[in-house]
Amino acid sequence: MGINEQLLQQLNKLRGSKTLIVGIGNTLKGDDGAGPLVCQQLRCAKVCAELIDAGTVPENYIQTIIKKAPQNLLIIDAVDFGASPGTVKVFKPEQLNSLVISTHTLSPHLFVDMVCQNIKVDVYFVGIQPAQTQLGQSVSPQVSQAVQRLSHILTGIFPPGR
Repeated sequence: MGINEQLLQQLNKLRGSKTLIVGIGNTLKGDDGAGPLVCQQLRCAKVCAELIDAGTVPENYIQTIIKKAPQNLLIIDAVDFGASPGTVKVFKPEQLNSLVISTHTLSPHLFVDMVCQNIKVDVYFVGIQPAQTQLGQSVSPQVSQAVQRLSHILTGIFPPGR
């Protein structure tokens, strides 16, 4: 469970780059709100990366992302990849169809494809394994802890005041 050294190494590559972080998820459905929760914490920390809380409609932000033309796009979402709740993993865009089960209308792979057709950007998809995603549930302790740790790591990579 949690955030391992390999994840830290993968995300550390983003240090000092023009990165746009997009949180995807529904905060009314328990652990599905992990992406927006990370964005909220990063906004409070005043990180130097740009942030978009896309909620459940990331497709509404495709043109915004294209106009911003970041070097890196870091997408954070609660996705079922069959691990223990609270596990955090970075996926390559080509893994999104076969390994990731999303809770959203537009598949993560299609969302990434639409962005990449218009701009050259390196995409990092960070999945947080949910424990539950039922409407009206609160965030599980495992996912809450993963959100805290991921936010801490990203605040270190994109420190305030830059």
